[in-house]
Amino acid sequence: MFVVTGITGNVGSVVARTLLEQRLPVRAVVRHAVKGEAWAERGCEVAVADINDAIALAQAFKGAEGVFILAPPNFDPQPDFPEARAIAATLKSALGTARPHRALYLSTIGAQAKQTNLLTQHTIIEEVLRESSVPITFCRPGWFMENSSWEVAPARDGVIPSFLQPLDKPVPMVATEDIGKLAAELLQEKWEHHRVIELEGPKRLTPNEIAATFAELLGRFVKMEPVPRNTWETLFRSQGMRNPEPRIQMLDGFNQGWIEFESGEAGSRKGAVTLKTVLRGVIERSNP
Repeated sequence: MFVVTGITGNVGSVVARTLLEQRLPVRAVVRHAVKGEAWAERGCEVAVADINDAIALAQAFKGAEGVFILAPPNFDPQPDFPEARAIAATLKSALGTARPHRALYLSTIGAQAKQTNLLTQHTIIEEVLRESSVPITFCRPGWFMENSSWEVAPARDGVIPSFLQPLDKPVPMVATEDIGKLAAELLQEKWEHHRVIELEGPKRLTPNEIAATFAELLGRFVKMEPVPRNTWETLFRSQGMRNPEPRIQMLDGFNQGWIEFESGEAGSRKGAVTLKTVLRGVIERSNP
């Protein structure tokens, strides 16, 4: 039995579909039973559990050959990341109680960085889970190509504001399809202790390449325009963020290059899905 959390999201759904296509048993973990109905129709067992409920999670993980763990994203955490610390403790407890054969935690590029930033949430969870005796793979993907779904509307208007700067700096990016397929593959492997697997797409991408790809797909001129660094805090607060500093520091990390794979570009695995394929999909889904 393979247990999949975050099954209603982009990555978790790919993990589950890939396992089901291989005729492997899947238990879908959802927060509300209604969310599991579609997966039950596909042949999954359904377990109802919240990421903050150690008892329910342990029950969901029980008897599993492999568990895919995805912590819900938090783009506006409180100072010192108490939410991530609570999730880490819950996951460690659930794994310790359920004792699955192995687990895969979806982490992030730069989880090893010493500088505090938004991704430090994964650093904290990794550190706690490393105390577990359950064999765990920490899968660290690059920047999600699907983040560009937020850029469809401005691309149609011809100008995309970019926080990734300079505009010609290549960034390690990857499609969620590649992440999910690799996760399903890794869950079926056997390993001992803990390991790190890093993943990016076929090639690194610049903001200017994203604009050029939008232009090709939309059939119109599209350009990137850098958002001045000194305006970020005011802008993020105006959008409702209470603690924008971690997000700002994360963007600085990508722009300055200290958010990078621990093994570098040469040591990362490479996916197959291209930016053009991803952007075509997000454009189609945005059409009324």
